[in-house]
Amino acid sequence: MDMFRERTKYPIVEPAHMELAEPSIKDAFDLCIQQGAKRVIVSPFFLSPGRHWNKDIPFLTAEAAKEHPGVSYIVTAPLGLHELLVDVVNDRINHCLSHVAGVADECRVCAGTGKCRLYN
Repeated sequence: MDMFRERTKYPIVEPAHMELAEPSIKDAFDLCIQQGAKRVIVSPFFLSPGRHWNKDIPFLTAEAAKEHPGVSYIVTAPLGLHELLVDVVNDRINHCLSHVAGVADECRVCAGTGKCRLYN
């Protein structure tokens, strides 16, 4: 979240989970309002649209918004629908292949894990 906040300059950024983990969408929505948000942007970290994007997240967000009259909100499209995601995936693949070829260091995600290696 810190990286997103720093790059986008959005002053209020809160993670949320739809189910099975905390904070919930309602809790994150409330935290945004407590920090002064007048508009909440819910951006699903999904690769494709589906029931959660079509129904569950809009419903949960609408329920959270009911407690905050005058606050607007939007649920954006999932990540996988953006063409630049292809570039991100390709960049990750190329970096990992460069690492196993010995011409690049491990990325920050893999550093020290021993996971970035070629298996036979």
